[in-house]
Amino acid sequence: VQLQASGGGSVQPGGSLRLSCAVSGTIFRFNAMGWYRQAPGKQRELVASLTGVGNTYYADSVKGRFTISGDNAKNTVYLQMNSLKPEDTAVYYCDADIRTKFTAPIAHYWGQGTLVTVSS
Repeated sequence: VQLQASGGGSVQPGGSLRLSCAVSGTIFRFNAMGWYRQAPGKQRELVASLTGVGNTYYADSVKGRFTISGDNAKNTVYLQMNSLKPEDTAVYYCDADIRTKFTAPIAHYWGQGTLVTVSS
């Protein structure tokens, strides 16, 4: 299983970006997928997550601005980021808890990071 994150870039404050995380490989079931971020000198933090049954979680700092969604047909999870602030600048990572077959345990996977820079 591989996770490929994309969509990062540079944007001015107030702007928007949409991150994508495409999952490839043998997948029986998604248990959950999420987005983390790590700013320079800070610990990695959970930004948003989406469970296999559609429950979502958002960090307080992004509530009302970010939206996580998934496309089961494309095995892809998205993070729509609106009203971006300079403090949103970080490397964003996607992760997934996946069962590759019915009898397999749930395993955790990370994607590579994608850099988001919010600056005027």
